This record gives sequence, structure tokens and C-alpha cells, in this order.
Amino acid sequence: MDRQEAITESLKLVERSAVCMVGTITEDGFPNIKSIFNLKHDGFKRFWFSTNTSSRRVKQLQNDKRGCVYFLDEILGQGLMLVGTIEILQDIESKKLLWTEKSEKYYSFGTEDPDYAVLCFTAAQGNYYHELSNVDFEIK
Repeated sequence: MDRQEAITESLKLVERSAVCMVGTITEDGFPNIKSIFNLKHDGFKRFWFSTNTSSRRVKQLQNDKRGCVYFLDEILGQGLMLVGTIEILQDIESKKLLWTEKSEKYYSFGTEDPDYAVLCFTAAQGNYYHELSNVDFEIK
């Protein structure tokens, strides 16, 4: 599989994935992973996720902004790992970007809720896996 085909298939995988895994690094240097809703993305350069400001994930990111996002289609045997950095956003514009009626379940004070934060993941590199092939690529 060539690089361009891997990128094309990676984008398709991102588009059809409702959930992905976000990996961060704990305060003591161990990897930590969590499933999260794939709410908004710009190709596979940037992804936005909602979370609680009081969450373990936010505390980890305050110490180390490195992270990864993993997408999986277990039926087709496809996987995509993106590595990069994650920024914690708490400005009202970022919060409105992801807000839906379902958000009220988690953030009762709306977009002004102090326990509502947005994570913005910016990818630097990708690795697409399918049928025993691994293709690495840079993301610009």
C-alpha cells in the first residue's frame, strides 16, 4: 500500500468512527487511554473533544501535552494512530463549537460551565495499519 492510499483510507476511517481512543501520559510517566466521542475534526490534522475540566485527562495534559488518538475498524481490520499534542481550551468560542443539546447532560451550566473544557488535538504523524501493512506519514 502506498502513502496516498493509506492517507485516503485513514480519512475514511476517521469519518465513519463515532468513537476513538485518546492516549495521554500520567503524572508518573505511564500511558493512559480513554474512549471518547469523535465530535469534530478537520481532516486528520485537528480534532476537538469535550471533557470535564476536573477530569483526570485535563490534569495529565497540564503536565504533558503529548498524546495520541487511535481509530479502529475491527471488522475491516483497519487502524489509524495519530500522534501529536493536545491543548486544553476553555474559551467560550471553543465550547460553543462542540455544544449540542446532549451536552447539557454533562455540563448543566451550559457553555459557561466551569467544568466544561474542550481538548484540541493537533496531529504531527500518522500510522495506518491494514492487512499486515503499516504506513507512516507526516501530517502538515
